[in-house]
This record gives sequence, structure tokens and C-alpha cells, in this order.
Amino acid sequence: MKIKYFPDTDTALIEFTDKEVFETKEISEDIYIDLDQDGNLVNMTIEHAKDKAGLREFSYQEMDISSKEKTEQVA
Repeated sequence: MKIKYFPDTDTALIEFTDKEVFETKEISEDIYIDLDQDGNLVNMTIEHAKDKAGLREFSYQEMDISSKEKTEQVA
């Protein structure tokens, strides 16, 4: 996954795969998703990202499934 931010247009592009876009759907006035031929998510575009998505800061955390399972087993 890649996230690109274009400050000149305040647009965020989240790329999930590099597959060819078959169809674009408007989710709301400023949010669009691109789908491949099988209906799988390829990209998401958020226009006016700072206002609509609160994109002022971005962080990423990958959750470790094995730790969660261990915690649930102990509890």
C-alpha cells in the first residue's frame, strides 16, 4: 500500500494494488474508489483531505495477530 499526498490540491491517494482500474465510484462528494475488473479495491482518492479526513498527520501501525490471540487466551 502507498499513500500519496498532493498539497497543491489537498488530495490524498491511497493505492492498495497496482492493478488496472476498471471503474471509479463516487462514495461521497469528495471520496472516490477505483475498482478492478473483479470489483476489488485498487485506489481511494480523498479530495480536501485535511478537512474531510483530518489528514494533518499520518501514522501506521501493523497489528500482530499472534499477540492479540495470546492476550485473549490469557484473559
